[in-house]
Amino acid sequence: QLQLVESGGGLVQPGGSLKLSCAVSGFTLDYYAIGWIRQAPGAEREGISCISNSGGSTNYADSVKGRFTISRDNAKNTVYLQMNSLKPEDTAVYYCAARRWFAAYCPHEYDYWGQGTQVTVSS
Repeated sequence: QLQLVESGGGLVQPGGSLKLSCAVSGFTLDYYAIGWIRQAPGAEREGISCISNSGGSTNYADSVKGRFTISRDNAKNTVYLQMNSLKPEDTAVYYCAARRWFAAYCPHEYDYWGQGTQVTVSS
């Protein structure tokens, strides 16, 4: 059974940092792309980052490039999203998702999703 569970969201001031975690179970991380996708109220889902090729490939949307970093810990079966220099427009529910994948670029669609974790950036 493939499962993904996000954690680490919360309230942070503009310019602050948060680190999200995506704990995965039921599959081998190396065979999947793991993506971070966010959805703000009234907005479409936005894929912001993914990691694939056993961690060898990482990608970022322009909206977060230079501020967010995706990484993984194979021993813990966990993917992280370090978010720095947070802006109010980063406020959203953040999801991690998975798809069987071996390419260097991000999937457009994912097959397995976590429940999401709320990130709110406000003063």
